[in-house]
Amino acid sequence: MKILIVGSGGREHAITWRLSRDEAGHSLFCAPGNAGTAAIAENVPVKAEDVEGIVAWAKSNKPDLVVVGPEAPLVAGLVDSLNAAGFKAFGPVAAGARMEGSKRFAKEVMDAAGVPTGKAEVFTDPAAAKAALPGYGLPVVIKADGLAAGKGVVVAETTEQAEQAIDDMLVANKFGAAGAEVLVEEFLDGEECSILALVDGERTVLLPSSQDHKRVFDGDKGPNTGGMGAYSPAPVVTDAMLPGIREKIILPVVRELKKRGITYKGVLYAGLMITPPGGKKALSGSAVNVVEFNARFGDPETEAVLPRLGGDFSAALMACVDGTLSDDLVTVKPESAATVIMASGGYPGSYEKGKEITGLADANAVPGATVFHCGTKSDDGKVLTSGGRVLSVTGLGADLRSAVDTAYAAVGKIAFEGEFHRRDIAHRAFNRV
Repeated sequence: MKILIVGSGGREHAITWRLSRDEAGHSLFCAPGNAGTAAIAENVPVKAEDVEGIVAWAKSNKPDLVVVGPEAPLVAGLVDSLNAAGFKAFGPVAAGARMEGSKRFAKEVMDAAGVPTGKAEVFTDPAAAKAALPGYGLPVVIKADGLAAGKGVVVAETTEQAEQAIDDMLVANKFGAAGAEVLVEEFLDGEECSILALVDGERTVLLPSSQDHKRVFDGDKGPNTGGMGAYSPAPVVTDAMLPGIREKIILPVVRELKKRGITYKGVLYAGLMITPPGGKKALSGSAVNVVEFNARFGDPETEAVLPRLGGDFSAALMACVDGTLSDDLVTVKPESAATVIMASGGYPGSYEKGKEITGLADANAVPGATVFHCGTKSDDGKVLTSGGRVLSVTGLGADLRSAVDTAYAAVGKIAFEGEFHRRDIAHRAFNRV
C-alpha cells in the first residue's frame, strides 16, 4: 500500500518503522517526518497541522491510507477533510478527538457512560476555582481544558501551588486558549499506566499495557513533560484486569460517543490510575480510574509498544477504518520493551537547537536496540537536534531488565551537547519485584 504518516516525532517514526516491517511491503511517506523517518520513507515538506496542504498532497499522490499521529491535526479535523475528499484515514474525526481536545467534554462523556474517574469541576473564574479548593483536599489536580502538549496538568501539594496553577492558566494565559477553562480535579492515589486501544467504531482490541514517566528527573521529580521514557508491559496491570478495562472503560465510551452521533475510529488511549489495596480510591469506589483520554497513540508509549507487535500492522489499522477489527489482527511478542528519552538541556523549559548528534549508527547496532527520532533534522549530512525531546531509544529483551539494559547500552553510544536523560526508567516495575 501507499501510506502517508502525518507527524514528525518519535511516535510517527515508530509507526513508520513498524509499517516498514510488514511483510507485504509499503510505499511510505511522512509529512513532515524527521531525520529518522527519512531513512525508511520519503519525507514530505508539509506540516502536520496544515490540513489543506495534506489534503492537497493526498489528491495529487492518492495514498491508500493516511495515518494521523499528533493530536492537533485530529482536533483540527484532518480526518474529516480527508474523508470528505475520498481518502481513508486512521484516526478519529474532530468530534471524537474532543476526548483529548477538551477535558471537560471527556468528563461529560465518562460521567454519562458510567466510567470510573475522579470528581472534577470546570471554572473560567479564578476566584471561583480557588474557592472550590477546600472541597478537594490536598494534593489536588489542576488541569487546562485544552491541548497543552502534555504540560497543562499540575499536581499541587499545597494550596499555594494550586492557586498559582489557576492563576497561570486563567490570569497569565500560560497555555493560551487551552487554559481558558480549568478543571479542579480530585487527586487519585496509586500508579499510572497507559492502555492503547484500537477502535473501529464498535469493536476494540487492547494493545499491550505500558507506563510512561512524565516528570523530568529521576525519582519522578520536577515538572511534567511530554514523557521521559516508557516500558511495556506494565506489571501494575495484570492480564486479569484487561477484560474489565475493555468492558468498563473503553467500550462504554465508544458506545456513549455513538449515542451522540460520533463513530470513533482510531486509537483511544486511556491513562489509568491503579489504586492499591488501602489506597485512596475515587468517589466511585473503583480501584481502576481514568485520569485522561487521548485520541491517538501515546508518545513515548508507542515507541515501547509497537516493537512488541507482530503480524501485519497496516491490516490492523485499515480494519479500524473499515469497521472490520478483530482480535486476530493483533499479535503480541513475549519480549518486553523499554524506551529512554534523550532530551535537550533545559527541557521542558527553553532549550537550544541545532546541536550535532553523534553515535546513532553505533546505537542502532546494539542487538535489540532501535533509535527513534523525536526532534531531529538533517543538515548537510549531519543529524541535528530540533526539539526538546530529541531521541527515543528503545531496547527489546526477554524480560524487562534486559530490555532496560539494552536501551541504556544504546543511549551510551549517543552524544550531543546538553543532552540529559532519566536513569531510572521502569523503576516502579522493579520496585514491585
